[in-house]
Formats: sequence, C-alpha cells, structure tokens
Amino acid sequence: MTGWITSALLLAALATSAAAEEGTIVVAAVISQSGTHAGPAAEYRKGLLVWQDEVNAAGGLLGNRVVLRIEDDGSEAVRAGELYAALIRDGAQVLIGPYGSAATLTAAAEAERGRRVLLNAAGPSSEIHKRKPQYVFQAVPPYAAYADGPLWAAREAGAESLYIAARDDAASRDMADAVQTKARSLGIKKVTIEIYSGRTDDFLPLLYQAMKVNADGWIAYGEARDAAEMVKILKKEGYVPKVVYARAALEPRFIKLVGQDAEFILGSKEYDPRFATAGNAEFVNAFTAKWASPPGPIAAAGYTAGVVLAAGVRRAGSVEPQKLRSALASLELDTVLGPYRVDPASGAQLGMKPVLLQIVKGREQPVWPEALAGERPVLPFEPWADRKLLQ
Repeated sequence: MTGWITSALLLAALATSAAAEEGTIVVAAVISQSGTHAGPAAEYRKGLLVWQDEVNAAGGLLGNRVVLRIEDDGSEAVRAGELYAALIRDGAQVLIGPYGSAATLTAAAEAERGRRVLLNAAGPSSEIHKRKPQYVFQAVPPYAAYADGPLWAAREAGAESLYIAARDDAASRDMADAVQTKARSLGIKKVTIEIYSGRTDDFLPLLYQAMKVNADGWIAYGEARDAAEMVKILKKEGYVPKVVYARAALEPRFIKLVGQDAEFILGSKEYDPRFATAGNAEFVNAFTAKWASPPGPIAAAGYTAGVVLAAGVRRAGSVEPQKLRSALASLELDTVLGPYRVDPASGAQLGMKPVLLQIVKGREQPVWPEALAGERPVLPFEPWADRKLLQ
C-alpha cells in the first residue's frame, strides 16, 4: 500500500511539474523557432514576451507571476499537436496557439481533448472554428473579415455587380467565399468569383469575364505581383470600375510595380504601428524598447493574445478551464487589433476587422472603420485618362 501511495504521489508531482513553483501561472505556446515558419513566427514570440514583461511588471495575474513556456514545432503542424498534448500533461494551465492555421487545427484538437483554454492568435482560417470548439477562442481577424471593408466600399460607391479574382490558395478562397456570402445579406446579388492558378501570368481573360457580367466592382485576393498585373490590364483596356480593391495593394512590392497607377486603389491591413487603437502607442513603445524595431501584425497578434487572456483570467477570477472559457466567451475588449468579441458557440472572432485604406497621393489613408478613418471619405476611382502625374 505504501508503495502504491508513493507512486501516485510521484505521478501527481510529474503531472504538475510545469506549474510546480508556487505563485505562478504557466501559459504555454508552441511557436516555430526552426523550419520554414521560423522567420515570421519569431515576431509572434516577441509580441508574447512583451506581454509577459508587461503583465508581470503590473503584479502578474491574480497575484501570480506569469511563466511563459514556449516549445518549437519545427514548422510542422503535426508536431505542434504533439507538443501541446505534452504541455497539457505537464500541467500547463492555459495555452496560446501556434503560428499558422494548419498547426492551430492540430493544437485545437489537443486543447479540446485536454479541456484547456487556447487563445488562437495566428490561425485565421474559418476551418478552425467551424467545428465549434468549446475551449478555443480566436484573437485575430479571420480571413472572412477581409470581406467587410471591400463590401462597405462597394456599397458606398454604389457598385451593383462584383467580380472577385482569388488566387488558388486556402486564404484567398476563404476571403472570396466570405464576400459572396456577405454580399447577399447586403443586397448585392451579382457576385462572380474566379479562382485563378498561382502560375497565371495573363489576367486579360479575367477582365473579359468581368466585362461580361458588367462588373463595376473589382475585388482581388492574391499576391502583390498578381494585383499589379491586374491593374496594368485594367489600365491598358481602359476599364474603370467604381471600386478597385486588392488585398496586397498596400505592400511595398505592389507600389514598386505599378507606381502612380496605385492611386485610388483600396487595400487592407490588420495592424499598423500608427493606428490609434486601444493601447497601441504603449505597445509600440514597449516593443521598440525591447527589440529595437517597431512591431508588425504578427507581433501584435501575439501581444493581443496575452492581453485577451489576462482580461479573461481577471474576469473569471481563476484559470480553471470552465470558468475561464465562460469569461472569454462573453468578454468584449478593445485591443491593438480592434475589438475582441467572439461567437460564444464557436469562439470565432466577430469584432476584429482589417482596416480598409486607400492610396491617395501616394499615401495610405484609413477610410474604414469610422473609428480610425474619422470623416475621411472613399474617393471615387478616377478614370485613367483623367489622371495627372503627381509631383
């Protein structure tokens, strides 16, 4: 009997080894530190570390110091799931999701199995929350949210027929499908989607399709090179929709490829250090002081996951999974990425939206949502022949 008791005590000690230090809360994350995702995921890790410094400097959570435990999945989605399972066994009390949607799917499965709350901060795919997980909460704008800004601009411009050109990848298809679904609810019934191969060089056939349906709204989801080639074709053929949107239009490569022809084109950004969102100025200062460079969207996502988690823990008064999941399901919070608000049935993000910007005189101007745009309107897409060279 004594041997059995000793073994049981030993197993219990091993199971909680990660949280063995009294007065700590262990927050675990799996973040690629090697492999193909290591570069962008490094920024994600930096954002989390800034949050850890901030929360502990303010006294921790519920009087406990936050210990951030990070493992490397080698940029392998399957490995991410295995590591989360091990972290749960080792006593991690709360989880923050990995970098990428594929890895987040495997992580979510383990979080559900182990009944641990997981903040999904780098998995934008709609597939993750379609399964209606009970313990997974999205803290980043989903791909579907990239439909909202362009549709708002289309309505403002009075567009009645939309042509969506989407590159054949999961993210772009997700965004295009969301446009079609949401357009119907807004009364825009004419929506045509064309999925094009990543090897496409000639976009003239796509323009012909747009002409056939009399499209007065052109929406493109794909890479900067794709968007640039589309703009060149629109100009060459003299095609002037009421609104032109390209997700990649704000990337430096796009501007370099088309120059002043980028004028009046709309694009989206999840985050910018200059955005006047809640706590952003303080975050930028702290991040820059620690890492000697300003944060980007991925760093902001990591930081936001920590901020949302902290707010949920304080509201729940506990890290006990059932109490914490109830708190996060009903929590509404302004963050550097916009307002956190989720569907309580699935944990999918509803509040955060990429900011819509328009290129005017070579500069990006926020035009939506109103909280960032003020009263700045969307300027009409000026006919090519009427444009003057900018000085």
